[in-house]
Amino acid sequence: MRIQKIGYRKQLTLEEFGDLVVWQKVRQPYPPLYPVFYTLYSKIKIFFELSKVKISLLAALSTATGFILATDGLLAEIIIPTLGIFLLACGASALNQYQDRKIDALMDRTKRRPIPSGKVPPFRALFVALLLIFAGSLILFSGSTLAVLGLGVFAVLWYNGVYTYLKRRSTFAVLPGALIGAIPPAIGWVAGGRDIVEPQILAIAFFFFIWQVPHFWLLLLNYGGDYEKAGLPSVTRILTPGQLKRITFIWIVATAVACILIPIFSRVNSYIINLCLLSAALWLAGNATKLLRDYNKEFSFKLAFREINIYALIVISLLSVDKLMKLVG
Repeated sequence: MRIQKIGYRKQLTLEEFGDLVVWQKVRQPYPPLYPVFYTLYSKIKIFFELSKVKISLLAALSTATGFILATDGLLAEIIIPTLGIFLLACGASALNQYQDRKIDALMDRTKRRPIPSGKVPPFRALFVALLLIFAGSLILFSGSTLAVLGLGVFAVLWYNGVYTYLKRRSTFAVLPGALIGAIPPAIGWVAGGRDIVEPQILAIAFFFFIWQVPHFWLLLLNYGGDYEKAGLPSVTRILTPGQLKRITFIWIVATAVACILIPIFSRVNSYIINLCLLSAALWLAGNATKLLRDYNKEFSFKLAFREINIYALIVISLLSVDKLMKLVG
């Protein structure tokens, strides 16, 4: 009888397997609490995957940025909208994975997610998603205004209702879906006591709206084959690679231009921050030209996807630092 030990390429006989187990117990004894900590770590890792914590953190950071810009400072009240939106974003992401569980099982990129891989039963994932959405809504309701709560709930309904429905039927669902990126900074702005129709927040929300389009498109372009395999509409079916890259390049340049417009409508106090915003925009647009040069290199899509996400973090950081520098000064 031969046994394939997990993590080993060699097939072991029963005697060899027994000797290996004894050797591990003697030479590498695990501490008594190791199984407990390993199980806890596994559950936390599954939760992070289910709720897409990295993306949810970006939504929370843009909310915090909107609040800082609205209040011209860093107040304790920033915790309420930031935490509330973080939980709502986590819940919306988990709910989206529940909605897309059958589609995810068909794609190489997503088949290892918690639900299709069997790590989490679907209804347990649904329970976690609804619990997170309820907790985030409760925090916004108890610690902020009804307008903030309304915007948060609207974002969840738009993402899990409108966008999730449209992406199964239209290649260009990314355009209405991009509205999701514009809502978190607006929530932070309103939570800071400002009006949502003020030019400053409209310029910032417009930037995040434009940024969301190439962000989504580059993801689609990275995994167009996966989307086709799952039967989803994909731009790779109707446009050539060259056309896709030129269109994506235009959207990336539009994102850089939208960033340059922010100081025009939203006063930036530091000349250094203005210079950094301009430099970051030129950096993004300059790197995007690789999409036009590398027609036969798939990695350029992945590189551009990484860079545009870094760019959003840079803009968020610079705008926040500008207001905090004014507070310190």
